Amino acid sequence: MAENSKATTIQRVAIVTGASRGIGRAIALTLAGDGCHVALLARSEGPLSEVRSQIEESGGSASVHAVDAGDSAALAETVESIASERGRLDILVNNAGITRDNLALRMSDEDFDAVINVNLKAAFVTCRSAIRPMMRGKYGRIINIGSTSGVVGNAGQSNYAAAKAGLVGMSRSLAREIGGKGITVNVIAPGFIETDMTAGLPDSVKAQLTGSIATKRLGTVEDIARAVSYVASEGAGYLTGQCLCVDGGLTMC
Repeated sequence: MAENSKATTIQRVAIVTGASRGIGRAIALTLAGDGCHVALLARSEGPLSEVRSQIEESGGSASVHAVDAGDSAALAETVESIASERGRLDILVNNAGITRDNLALRMSDEDFDAVINVNLKAAFVTCRSAIRPMMRGKYGRIINIGSTSGVVGNAGQSNYAAAKAGLVGMSRSLAREIGGKGITVNVIAPGFIETDMTAGLPDSVKAQLTGSIATKRLGTVEDIARAVSYVASEGAGYLTGQCLCVDGGLTMC
């Protein structure tokens, strides 16, 4: 009798796109530490294998899936395959993204389309593919990684800001569509985060940036990962259709 009364522990299955470095890597490591099996997606298998090794060395579980976010058919097939092989899909984090910055007068159609395709359309494709297995499981957490550029805009990033703003509108629409199925959809919008890109900035530029932030520091990838951990948790079931700016008070959104 006592044996049958024991609760069965469910291992959540999470997909993280753009998981090979930076914010995506930190999110993958954090979700693995939370007990999830993490399916790692990015274009190159090598860096993903390094993340998987780090997760497994810490006692976690992960799998590697090399796929180009710009290839909609391959991306959808990968998401569906993961859900089928693992028998469930609980968490989707759309983090993959690119930049092709330029002033509008100098921006080519190709650069505009490339950013929209990877940063917005790919997120829609993975969301659409994830919804059905999440509905079967009557549980889901979809988290789209946006940017404060999509909230307040940024000179030279009309393509990037448009894509990230589009994520907010798309996420809120999806939240209304599937909220009654136990699935939440939210956006986390990072501000200025310490990454390989910001590491190369001159001290004067860093000082100017931190001066505009209420906390007077750049964020870390762990700051974003911890926010994702909460939004992806069972305790965040009443949080949906929101854009959470994790930016040290930069935008006060």
